[in-house]
Amino acid sequence: MKEFWLEPNPELSAETIRKIVDEAKPHTILTDIKLPGITSKIASRLQGMDILVTSRFDHVSSAKRNKTPVALEVTIGDQKDLERISQALELGPDYLLISCPNWKIIPLENLIAEAKGRSKLLARTRSLDESRVALSTLELGADGIALASDDTSEILKTRDLILEESEDISLSTAQVTSVKPIGTGARVCVDTTEILEAGEGLLTGSSSQALFLVEGEVHSNPHVNSRPFRVNAGPVSSYVLTANGRTRYLSELLAGETVLLIDRSGRSRSVDVARVKIERRPMILVEASIGTRKLTTIVQNAETVRLVTRDGSKPVSEIKPGDRVLVRFEEGGRHFGTKVAHEMVIER
Repeated sequence: MKEFWLEPNPELSAETIRKIVDEAKPHTILTDIKLPGITSKIASRLQGMDILVTSRFDHVSSAKRNKTPVALEVTIGDQKDLERISQALELGPDYLLISCPNWKIIPLENLIAEAKGRSKLLARTRSLDESRVALSTLELGADGIALASDDTSEILKTRDLILEESEDISLSTAQVTSVKPIGTGARVCVDTTEILEAGEGLLTGSSSQALFLVEGEVHSNPHVNSRPFRVNAGPVSSYVLTANGRTRYLSELLAGETVLLIDRSGRSRSVDVARVKIERRPMILVEASIGTRKLTTIVQNAETVRLVTRDGSKPVSEIKPGDRVLVRFEEGGRHFGTKVAHEMVIER
C-alpha cells in the first residue's frame, strides 16, 4: 500500500492541523508540533515520536540501534547527491524522504531503481499533480508521498489518489436470466492511456447498485484486431464505478480524467482517459439475478463486447440464460455518485 504523509505548514495552529487531519486521515503527520489526540502516526525531528526524521547519517545509525523507525531526509540537487543514496541505503533507514527541487522525474527514476526493496521511498510534493507523477514514475512509483500543502481541497484529492492505488473491489457472481437485443443507442467507448490485461475492464450498469464487469477489447478475432486500451462500456446513461466507491455517468467522462480498472480478482488500478468515443450502435439488454434481486445492464450488441466470468469472459452476443457473470452488488442508494447507506432507491 502506498503511504500518504501530510506535512502541514508549521505556522498553522495545532487545532487547525487537527481539523485537516481528521478530514484527510493521512497515514502519518510530518511535523515538529506536538499534536495530542491524533490517531495518525507522527514523524518528527523531535525525540519520542513514532518515526524519527533526520538528515544526519549518524542519527540513522543510532536510531537503528535503538530500534526506532527512522526517515532519512535527502535533498537531490545534482549527481553527487544521487551517489550519496547508495551510502545512505547501507545504513538501513526505514524511509528515504526525498526532495527534488530542480528535476523531478529523472532523479525519481534513479532512486526508485536504487531503493526498491531496501527502503521505502517517499517523495516530497506540493500538489496533486506532483504526487501523481511521483506515484507513477518508472511504473512502480514511489512508495508514498509527503505532501506539503495548506489547500484542503488539494490534500483531499491527493488522499483520494493514494486510495485509488490500493483499492480492492468486492465482486459477486450473478446468473443471467434473459438476453434481449434492443434498438440502437448512443454507446460509449472509453479509450485509456494504458494496456489492459485479460479479465480487466470497467464496472458499468443500469443501476448504481449492480455494476457488471465489462472486459477491455483485449481479444482478437478474424474480423478485427484487439484494442487493448479500450472498454466498450455501454450507453451514455450507464453508471461507471470510479475511485473511492463513487459512480458517474459514462456521458460525463472526458479525456484527461481518471477511471478505475478492475480485474476478476477485484484488484483495481487508476488509469487516465485518452479519449471518449460516442457512436450510435445496436444494443443488447442483459438481465441477471442474485437471489431475488434483479440486475440489468445494456451494452453494444457486438462480438468484441465481453462480460467477465470467474474463469474467463464471454461475448454478449453469445451469452445465454444460466451463464454466470461478475458484478459489483451493494445495497442502498447514491446521491451525486456517493453512496448513502440505507437510502431507498428503485431503478428498473
